[in-house]
Amino acid sequence: MAEEQHKQQEQQEQPDFSHICSVLQILGAKWSFLVIAELSKGPRRFKQLHRDVAVVKTQSLTDSLRHLERSGIVHREVYPSVPISVEYSLTEKGIDFLDSLKEMERWAAKWGAI
Repeated sequence: MAEEQHKQQEQQEQPDFSHICSVLQILGAKWSFLVIAELSKGPRRFKQLHRDVAVVKTQSLTDSLRHLERSGIVHREVYPSVPISVEYSLTEKGIDFLDSLKEMERWAAKWGAI
């Protein structure tokens, strides 16, 4: 009986990492981290964002933004001007996600490059 209680206690003390998969799916898109980091500085129009992340090709940036929009991290605002302008910004969920990225950065700084 005591052994069974001990096993249950050990299982309860184990961290539950089941939700980490959703975070990894967001970061799994090739340029997601770079786009989120750039948008953390404030809203950007597509062309401005593309200049700021010059290493990313246009189609890859478009794909990353769509992925992040579907994930609820990025908000896309279309302004009916001539020509039409589109602005991207972090959602509340995206801003909250920055805390996770900061912790990852802290860990990477502590343990260095692989």
